[in-house]
Amino acid sequence: MRLDVITIFPDYLDPLRHALLGKAIEQGRLSVGVHDLRDWAPGVHQSVDDSPYGGGPGMVMKPEVWGPALDDVAAGRAGQELASAEPHRDAARHDELNGVAPQAYPGENADLPLLIVPTPAGRPFTQADARAWSAEDHIVFACGRYEGIDQRVIDDAAARYRVREVSIGDYVLIGGEVAALVIAEAVVRLIPGVLGNRRSHEEDSFSDGLLEGPCYTKPRSWRGLDVPEVLFSGDHARVDRWHRERSLERTWRRRPELLDAVELTAADRDFLAGLAEADAEAAAPAEGDASRAVHCSLQLLIPPVEWPAIAEAMPDKLAAAGVTGAQVWAAETDFTCEPDNMLVTEYAQREGHPPIAEVLHRVTVTGTTGLELREVTRAVVAALPEGAYWYGSSYEGAADPEAGDAGSAACAWQAED
Repeated sequence: MRLDVITIFPDYLDPLRHALLGKAIEQGRLSVGVHDLRDWAPGVHQSVDDSPYGGGPGMVMKPEVWGPALDDVAAGRAGQELASAEPHRDAARHDELNGVAPQAYPGENADLPLLIVPTPAGRPFTQADARAWSAEDHIVFACGRYEGIDQRVIDDAAARYRVREVSIGDYVLIGGEVAALVIAEAVVRLIPGVLGNRRSHEEDSFSDGLLEGPCYTKPRSWRGLDVPEVLFSGDHARVDRWHRERSLERTWRRRPELLDAVELTAADRDFLAGLAEADAEAAAPAEGDASRAVHCSLQLLIPPVEWPAIAEAMPDKLAAAGVTGAQVWAAETDFTCEPDNMLVTEYAQREGHPPIAEVLHRVTVTGTTGLELREVTRAVVAALPEGAYWYGSSYEGAADPEAGDAGSAACAWQAED
């Protein structure tokens, strides 16, 4: 495979020379050329951007620079050729020792090179893309910066490339280089022979639509934590079933939407039904228990990139504090909707400037508990990052996150009394 990367920061691509990608270069399975976009920029200052038509913030990368660059790379112009960062030990690996023949994934069967444009406005990059693109002969990455590349560049490139605008997640990076590294590693590791054991990628997360389950190695017991006994049973069918169930459980807990596209067996469906039943029993109050439904409504000022990790960890933290069956919702609130918001004001007073990366989130948490309302508020706040700016209340009863709060409240500013 040939990879070409066009960027204004060529040194950013140095990681492509290391580890398995470097070894693939050394073995001749991969070649990488890095191209400085400024080589095509005229003038003393070699400017690659200009202000956007129609107004707006930032700068847009110019078509008269990108167009010739993509033309030349499509025609085979060489860039700075990357060599492996260090020599690798040339020893036979698992598949070679066991006579396992390299096997490629089916590709798109097209004559034009593939142009990948990383952009938060692109469609999500998936493991299916990585498999298909691992069969490509020539992939070119166009790494944008600032507000992006003039759209006419993308439209014009379709005459010489198969163009794919892709995103690696619902967040914004400074430029496309990091995304190019992510995609390149995901693709190159699937080239036949790059990994020493084909099963390494055949059993990855997403390869069968599910998240990969937990894995263990020596020692058998560590800090009071033991490896599951089934893995020592020698019963391959039991071990395979255990792996399948752990994969199903992890997907159910963390990415339940993935299950919609997975072909499930009757045993899989029975296992998932058992998980749902166990969760329902755990959330239900015991006879004579004072547990009841409650909810907590907060305003929280944090960078949006931090919220997914907070939301993922919060149910377990609340369960440990005595709030079971917790569900968490959040919606971002525009500062302009609440210009005098107390969190924004407090942030500016303490930090000496208004929020920059931080965004107001309206957070709703529901669950079942025997705790007093003030304790519920305290438990929710304890699950937030230390020093987070917040205020809010806990209420009796369940809540619809789209509806307003109701019930008797225990104010957050009373919770620390």
